Amino acid sequence: MKEEDYFKNLSDRERAIFEGGISMGALYHQFVGTPVNVDTCDSLEKAIEESILLQPAIVDVHVSLNKDLIKQASGTMNYTSLEGNMLYIEITTKVNEICIITCISYDEELNYPIMYIKD
Repeated sequence: MKEEDYFKNLSDRERAIFEGGISMGALYHQFVGTPVNVDTCDSLEKAIEESILLQPAIVDVHVSLNKDLIKQASGTMNYTSLEGNMLYIEITTKVNEICIITCISYDEELNYPIMYIKD
């Protein structure tokens, strides 16, 4: 079968949302728990962005780690484990001419790192 055969029952928007959701879930479960400190934030942000850009239909990734939370959580060994509340991420997917932005950010009211479709 060809790639398009697997997705013939989806609109371009649905496929873009699917690809963004798959990538966001993979990213979250792959990187949460990673050792990090304020000195390694930039390289971890870049590593996350570059790895997610390899996935189908992903055209842009922006990762921002909350350095204040990371610094506060770092113990006597000068590092902590990355947690969902430390993430702000936008993944842009494009299928044909349709672009979707999938996000994760920590919602204090929900007390939860929520994933959602921005556009």
